[in-house]
Amino acid sequence: MELKEVGLAVGERRVGRLMKINGIKPVRTRKHKVTTDSHHRLGVAANWLDGDFAADAPNRKWAGDITYIWTSEGWLYLAVILDLHSRRVVGWAVSDRMKKDLAIRALDMAVRLRQPPEGCFFHSDRGSQYCSYDYQKKLQAYGLRPSMSGKGNCYDNASVETFFKSLKAELIWRQSWPTRRQAEAAIFQYINGFYNTRRRHSYLGGISPLAFEAKVA
Repeated sequence: MELKEVGLAVGERRVGRLMKINGIKPVRTRKHKVTTDSHHRLGVAANWLDGDFAADAPNRKWAGDITYIWTSEGWLYLAVILDLHSRRVVGWAVSDRMKKDLAIRALDMAVRLRQPPEGCFFHSDRGSQYCSYDYQKKLQAYGLRPSMSGKGNCYDNASVETFFKSLKAELIWRQSWPTRRQAEAAIFQYINGFYNTRRRHSYLGGISPLAFEAKVA
């Protein structure tokens, strides 16, 4: 799509052939590391989305999750929230610990940015961060309706998992990260300078989340 937009009429096969000739290889997905702590006695919400990640308007369905990034200083944990209408990242936060305050900071950012109406779904896994009393209290205060994935089913939050795979293949796995601060700065630039504003999504018909939101506004 990028090449055709600048006047180069090429197909996937030609691109693949040129990549092979020039020794350009795609970054493959790596083995998944489980970060969900679901071994707790906290309350679990019903799976209201039930695999339906389509939304006909902004701020109807949100989804959030936490992933990890290795640096020379140790793990950096990233929490994000996506609006499932446009797949735009509307909230995110990082920390060197995977605690509930990480998830709460991402939620606070999303609410400040979007001001969702009461009844907007927030979907997550069954991790202790999302099931905690403090997080559920926040959801209630913001008027958000909790929904949680089925037990042990990572596909119940596939939209956020897809974002994490894109982030890691297109940024994280391409170099080493000496410090958490360097990784955080790069993630900020990726989200705000590329993913939300420029990255094309096949789900959105080949345009970026911001362009999609402008188109349907």
